[in-house]
Amino acid sequence: MCGNQFFINGEEPLSTTSLALLETVKGMNFFDPHIHMTSRTTDDYQTMADAGIVAIIEPAFWLGQPRTSAHTFKDYYSSLIGWERFRASQFGIKHYCTIGLNAKEANNTALAEQVMELLPLFVCKEGVVGIGEIGFDDQTAAEERYYRLQLELAKNAVLPVQVHTPHRDKKRGTVRSMEIALEHGLSPDQLIIDHNNEETVEEVLNKGFWAAFTIYPFTKMGNERMVTLVKKYGAERIMINSAADWGISDPLAVPKTAALMKARGISEEVIRLVTYQNAISAFSQSGQLDPQDFEIKATVDQSEKFAGNSVLRGGQQPRIDRSSIIIS
Repeated sequence: MCGNQFFINGEEPLSTTSLALLETVKGMNFFDPHIHMTSRTTDDYQTMADAGIVAIIEPAFWLGQPRTSAHTFKDYYSSLIGWERFRASQFGIKHYCTIGLNAKEANNTALAEQVMELLPLFVCKEGVVGIGEIGFDDQTAAEERYYRLQLELAKNAVLPVQVHTPHRDKKRGTVRSMEIALEHGLSPDQLIIDHNNEETVEEVLNKGFWAAFTIYPFTKMGNERMVTLVKKYGAERIMINSAADWGISDPLAVPKTAALMKARGISEEVIRLVTYQNAISAFSQSGQLDPQDFEIKATVDQSEKFAGNSVLRGGQQPRIDRSSIIIS
């Protein structure tokens, strides 16, 4: 079963917009450790907050169109630690990010060299919990060069690394990513290997790395398959995320998968680990993430501004609490 539809007790698949699904996990907290909110709307933030997502990590990534200047990278990185962090706070969600040169754009070597000079200016900023997402796309020599340079940056900054595994020839790229990290003297528990599937998970876990899974329609990992993997491998060093980028994707993939796990008899403790706690444990190595922050109800005041800008438009009244407003 692909995508984010799933069966409950053998019945017809429920719509991805069905709020009834989320009632089964109401009251649980979720942490999405890989979601590209730059491409999402404020409505998505509101719906995520209503579904129990209390914290997210936004990795730096490719925006769909090649960038032509290092200045565009600088502005993008600035938005991740600035406006986007503020925008999330307006819905009671803690926003963190990882900063890096993505694999796809690493192949523009002239630009990549300039971006590498920028990265040290950002990696120690507030809210940056790792280097990422970095790794392989087409598995070229240029990609390997900038992956290695960024591993050294992570090592010097004592930060975790969020690794993008390739869509093509995934197993070879995943294994190579881990081998290179070990060559550079990083500990396996410092690396979150992302976009895993059935072909890669066992080797990632056996080598002691964190195994992250992206619940993404038609590619990467469906949540039916994710339930099967959790039943087989348990919860240790496994986490799930939504990616939710500019493609067809679902920012509620984490709570929806939790609902499916619960319906399929997986314990709430295991669900809590793979949809919340394991992400905190992995990225708290950065020293930027305090688990107690998520236990306290976030204060929301939408009358606040960032650089003179607000999330409100057209005379909207500010929301100053976190009570659910649902339009279905």
